[in-house]
Amino acid sequence: MAKSFGYVARQTPIHAINGVSKLLMVLLVSIAVMMTYDTRFLIGIVILSLVMFQLAKIKFSEIKVLFIFIAIFMGINAIVIFLFSPNQGTVIYGSEHLLFHILGPYSLSLEEIFYILNVILKYFAVLPLALIFIMTTDPSEFAASLNRIGVSYKIAYAVALTLRYIPDIQRDFRNISQTQQARGIDTSKKAKLSRRIKNMTAILMPLVFTSLDRIDVITNAMELRGFGKNKKRTWYKTRPLQKRDFFMIFCSIFAIIVSIGLYFLNHGRFFNPFK
Repeated sequence: MAKSFGYVARQTPIHAINGVSKLLMVLLVSIAVMMTYDTRFLIGIVILSLVMFQLAKIKFSEIKVLFIFIAIFMGINAIVIFLFSPNQGTVIYGSEHLLFHILGPYSLSLEEIFYILNVILKYFAVLPLALIFIMTTDPSEFAASLNRIGVSYKIAYAVALTLRYIPDIQRDFRNISQTQQARGIDTSKKAKLSRRIKNMTAILMPLVFTSLDRIDVITNAMELRGFGKNKKRTWYKTRPLQKRDFFMIFCSIFAIIVSIGLYFLNHGRFFNPFK
C-alpha cells in the first residue's frame, strides 16, 4: 500500500525540536538560499539537509512519489531555462567556455551548465528542509507552539488542520483512483502517459467534492464545540522552547549572515569559478 505523505511519529532528535523552531529554520534558510548563487554555500546546505534527513529517519519510500514529481519539475525547469536563456550563464560569469554548438543561437557552454546546476541546487537546498518540517512536526504541538509565541489560536488551529489534511487528501486520491480504475478508467502505469493525464482529470471533481464534504463536517463539529467563542484556549500538546531549539534558530540566523557575507565576498550573488 502506498504511504501517505505527512507527519510520521518517531523518536528522533529532529522530531524532538519544537515546531516553531523548525518553521523558522525553513524560512530563514530559504531566505539565505534565495540571496545567493554561491555553489559552495548551496552544497553545504544540501549536505546539512541530507544529514537531517538521516537523523529524522525519513525513508525514501515515504517521499518517492513526491521526489519523482520534483525531479521531473526540475528537469523541465532546466530545459526551459536553456530554451529561453541559452547564454544566461555566459552573461552572468562574463566568459564562455564553449562545449558544442547545437542550432542557431543555442550553444552549450560550461557557464550555462554551471548556472543551471546552481538553480537545481537551490531547489535541493530548500525542498528537503520543507519535507523535514512537514514529516517531523506534530500538527497539534506546532499549533500550540504558534499560539505560545503570540499567534492567534484560531490561525494556529487552521495551520494544524492543514497539516493533518495533507495525508487525508492523498488517501482520498488513492481511493477515488482505485474506484475509477474499477470502472474502466485506467490511471495505472499500464496506460499511456497522455491517457493517464486525461484520466486523472476524472479524479479531480470527486476529490474536490470529497474535500468540501470533509470541510463541512469539520466546520459543524467546531461550531458545536463552541470553537472561537473564547479569547484563549488550552492545548492538549504543548512544548516550551529548549536549548536545542535556540541552537537551531541561531544556526538559521548564522546561515543568513554567511549568505550576506558571501554577497560582499563575491561582489554579487554569483560565485564565479571561471575568473
